[in-house]
Amino acid sequence: MSLPFKFFDKLSQDFSELLNDKKEYNVIIEVDKEENKKSFTAHSVVLRYRSSCFNKELENAPTNENLIKTVIKPNISAQIFEIILKYIYGGIVDIENSDTKTVYELMVNANELELEELSVKLESYLIESKASWLRTYFSFIYHSIFDSNDFKGLKNFYNDIISKHPNLIFESEDFNSLQETALISILQRDDLKVEEIKIWDYVIKWGIAQNPTLPTNTEEWSKENFEALKITLQRCLPLIRYFHIPDEDIWEKVKPYKKILEKQLWNDLIQHHMSPTKPVRSLVLPARTFSTPELLSRVNKSFSTIINEEHVAELSSWIDRKSTTYSLSNIPYEFQLILRGSRDGFRPKTFWEMCHGHAGTIVVTKVVGTAEIVGGYNPLAWDNSTGEVRMKTNDSFIFSLKNRNIQKSILSRVTGSSSALFYHNSNDQNTDGPWFGNYEFVMQSNVSDFTQDKLCWCDYDPKYDTYYEKPIRTTNEKISIVDYEVFKIIKKR
Repeated sequence: MSLPFKFFDKLSQDFSELLNDKKEYNVIIEVDKEENKKSFTAHSVVLRYRSSCFNKELENAPTNENLIKTVIKPNISAQIFEIILKYIYGGIVDIENSDTKTVYELMVNANELELEELSVKLESYLIESKASWLRTYFSFIYHSIFDSNDFKGLKNFYNDIISKHPNLIFESEDFNSLQETALISILQRDDLKVEEIKIWDYVIKWGIAQNPTLPTNTEEWSKENFEALKITLQRCLPLIRYFHIPDEDIWEKVKPYKKILEKQLWNDLIQHHMSPTKPVRSLVLPARTFSTPELLSRVNKSFSTIINEEHVAELSSWIDRKSTTYSLSNIPYEFQLILRGSRDGFRPKTFWEMCHGHAGTIVVTKVVGTAEIVGGYNPLAWDNSTGEVRMKTNDSFIFSLKNRNIQKSILSRVTGSSSALFYHNSNDQNTDGPWFGNYEFVMQSNVSDFTQDKLCWCDYDPKYDTYYEKPIRTTNEKISIVDYEVFKIIKKR
């Protein structure tokens, strides 16, 4: 059995020359506008078989006395169409000397002309070779591609970024003009790194923006106003993970809009609040996973085994006493690791030896048997030579951080500045590590290993002296830890 001979290169060359043959053409294609307008000649038989879009347009294109049809494409530039026409005839596209914006426009126009092979190839090229450019023009491209049902690769590329850095879209100036299809594709993500109640807030904000005649004060809304919002959000509302929103946020933020929810869903939310283990009739979507395959900024795998960049942003905003959390792209501090228990050991003495002299530090601990992350910030320098002394500062705080299981972070600032921290003498440094307030956050071990006995503590008892504004745990039981880390907070240059 003989194999067929293939002469594609010669075929491509011959058809490319046919494009320049002005003898047998029967189609004129006018592109661009005004002074940039230009006409190209082509052959209907080639256009029909290479592009289903041209096949449809040529059916109704006007014909002159010489039986030549005219197709008008004012939204395609002459530069782009010349490249497309060469592809249609010769199957070759040379983008080596083209800037990235031209390649992007070529992809969009190829898609409009239903040249799927070319559009898909250019889309892959942009993702694989021009990712930096795509990120630079994030807002422009993201908003434009959702006008089409195509560009699935680019949509996934951008949604992967948004899942890790949702503020890029939710806090953008043009969020309210986001296409519904784009918003839905974001809400469908299980790995969207943002609290569910914030997602609810953004969805409501977007829905109201689509109905600019709604009264500013919801207390003035009529039944028709709520119905208008419900209709606008009918495809978005089922994608909210309602049963993973804390009860206090349900009452404070969801209840004012309960009229846009299905009655069964609202009744189930009330039932879930009163009897969390009792089954409900409404669909319960899984909690978002907050997976973090990789981050776009400074944080790498060796950064921390306990906290992530979201925590860094939150802790940084607390240090600066900001009312809102820093965005991930605007964190003003580097967290420089000084000590990690699993790397350097869990002896209390190790803490005092390695942290001595370091000022402006964060201690974070991971509690055994729970998902809790508790810790404290000390703006002062740790000192292992002071003897027993209470340290004074107005800027320390203790905290519990949110994560997959803990819904909200807790910040507790110092209220009794004269006893913000307690430094130990050399003997006690064998058993006692960092010590905030009275016992509000304490790391302690009688066997010289924080992981081996349950002597770490976040005790808050109003009957005794307390030096921080609120408890950071719901129980005063002593705990053991899985790991702990100490970071020096360094201002970026």
